[in-house]
Amino acid sequence: MTEAPVGFHCPDCVAAGAAATRSSRRGSTLAADAKPLVSWTIVGICVAVFGVQLLVGFDSVIRSYAMQPLAIGIADEWYRLFTSMFLHGSILHILFNMYVLIVLGPTLERILGHGRFLLLFVLSGLGGSIVSYWLSEPTTFSVGASGAIFGLMGALLVAGRRLRFDVTMVLVLIAINLAIGFIFSGIDWRAHLGGLVTGAAVAAVMVLPDGKSRRALEVIGILGVAAVLFVVLTLRTAQLMSLTG
Repeated sequence: MTEAPVGFHCPDCVAAGAAATRSSRRGSTLAADAKPLVSWTIVGICVAVFGVQLLVGFDSVIRSYAMQPLAIGIADEWYRLFTSMFLHGSILHILFNMYVLIVLGPTLERILGHGRFLLLFVLSGLGGSIVSYWLSEPTTFSVGASGAIFGLMGALLVAGRRLRFDVTMVLVLIAINLAIGFIFSGIDWRAHLGGLVTGAAVAAVMVLPDGKSRRALEVIGILGVAAVLFVVLTLRTAQLMSLTG
């Protein structure tokens, strides 16, 4: 089983990113004191699901709902691409992921707004799942919110550049975690990479367009990201079917 945790958390790096984001709230679509309802709801869902895993049994839940290429592409269990992002393989795994979500989520949610933040999280998680589906061995099981978490890091990087604050520590955090994913086994670097790229792309189409056409460009950009993910999904499914056919 590949747990896909975010492998390293530098408190100074994360705190610096969060502080920089807080300093930019003047450009936010929400008030600075708006409650980060989506962020805390996601944390609650992940914790509740982890509780179910403890009660029912990790193996049973993971085998039924984790990302696994064969189950998705051959058995048509597409829901695994979504459900896998709310499962975790250990207490350390969920603590790491929820820590970053609690630190980065609320500030990003205040920048983007509730709806855009939710869309960012879901698309980043799906992006991580789809890239893992594409590049993993067919029988590999993978779980974790790490794809979505890396998407938040990528989004903070893009939003930070747009709002002109120092993103050096965010870059350090991303680089170290990506490197750890490639160096150590048991970490799904594919989900990390897929989530990071997807999150950065989604954030770019949300915060970079300007002027009267901003809304239209945002919609077109998000549809474009979704289209790319769908193409990757379709090609990998065709490949799996040819291997088992």
